[in-house]
Amino acid sequence: MEIWINPACSKCRGALTLLDAEGADYTVRRYLEDVPSPEEIRAVLDRLGLEPWDITRTGEDVAEELGVKEWPRDGTAREKWIGALSAHPELIQRPIITAEDGTAVVGRTEEAVRDALSR
Repeated sequence: MEIWINPACSKCRGALTLLDAEGADYTVRRYLEDVPSPEEIRAVLDRLGLEPWDITRTGEDVAEELGVKEWPRDGTAREKWIGALSAHPELIQRPIITAEDGTAVVGRTEEAVRDALSR
C-alpha cells in the first residue's frame, strides 16, 4: 500500500493516523517532493477509476492561473489535465491510497481510508 501525502494537509495526517492505528503496512510518498510522472498519474487514475479533472484541486492559485475550470472535461483534454497535475503536483487531490488489490481511493474521509484497508 502506498499513500500520496502532503504533510501540511490535515486529511493526510488523519489518514496516516488511522493507518497506523490499524497496523497497516504502507509506504509514504510526499508527492510534492517526489512528483509523479504523467505515466504514474495515468496508472493511479486507472486504479481510482477516475479522470484527471476528478482529482484536481481547482481552488488552488495555480489552477486559477492555468484556467483549469475552463478546460474541457473529456478525452480531448485528458492529457492536458494529466500534464498539469504532473507539472503542478499541488493540484492533486490528497491523500491518495493505493490498495493491495490494485485499486486506489482518495482518502479524504475515515470511511475511504477504511475502504482501502479492507481491499
